[in-house]
Amino acid sequence: MRTLTSLFENSKAQENIESHQKESAVIQDNIENRKLEKESPAFMTETVQEEIRPLKRTVIQAPVLVEKSDWHGSDEILIKAQPTANGNQCLFVVNRPLFAGYSWWFPTFESAEGSPLAEALFCLDGVESVLVDHSTVTVAPVNKNRVDWKTLAREVGAAIRKLMQSGSPLISEKIVKEMPAEEKIREDIQEIIDTEVNPGVSGHGGKITLLNVKGNTVTVQMGGGCQGCSSADATLKIGIHNSFRKAVPAVGAIYDETDHSAGSNPYY
Repeated sequence: MRTLTSLFENSKAQENIESHQKESAVIQDNIENRKLEKESPAFMTETVQEEIRPLKRTVIQAPVLVEKSDWHGSDEILIKAQPTANGNQCLFVVNRPLFAGYSWWFPTFESAEGSPLAEALFCLDGVESVLVDHSTVTVAPVNKNRVDWKTLAREVGAAIRKLMQSGSPLISEKIVKEMPAEEKIREDIQEIIDTEVNPGVSGHGGKITLLNVKGNTVTVQMGGGCQGCSSADATLKIGIHNSFRKAVPAVGAIYDETDHSAGSNPYY
């Protein structure tokens, strides 16, 4: 027979169960609502704004072997090799003077006699000519179609560095002592342009202008039919170079500053 006490206890237990069930339902509803809020764009935006902070910008730079500002101030002898696009010669740039203020062209091994730098370069296999201009050396190979500049450039660079480290003169003292004055070279070059070169190129409307003489380095510009002409390179190297060097043997480097791509009267 059930007593009042047992009935009361059962009633109380049932109330506790119902109360726990209601609390569980409320908790579950809160969880579901919170889940929906998190999935909403507004909540996500707030969360991203709260959790993601702008990162400090860090610039990572690749190591630089030689800074431009350190190129001439470096105690180390630095040499850059720059082969031309067609591979017919290679320019070596050194971070200190080789023949300060002047240039000299050595077309043969015999012409290099007394100039240690040129002599050393001609001793390398495959070197045809050498042009020294202030802090640069231009080397032309014998076989222009099959030259391995990677190998030859390494040998040229080593030869230049070795001679510079020795501290001995690089260019013949005779060349230095017999160098004419800059103004004298200018006058003689202008005369040969007026009397020989321009009369020769005027037949196809060409004209050569002397732009500058610095030391014994000459810079010219081609105009008229010579500008953009497919034979301009041959005209410069065969005609102009030979005329200049024959009339003025002390001429060193000869540069052409013509914009041949803008030529309006090309000859083919």
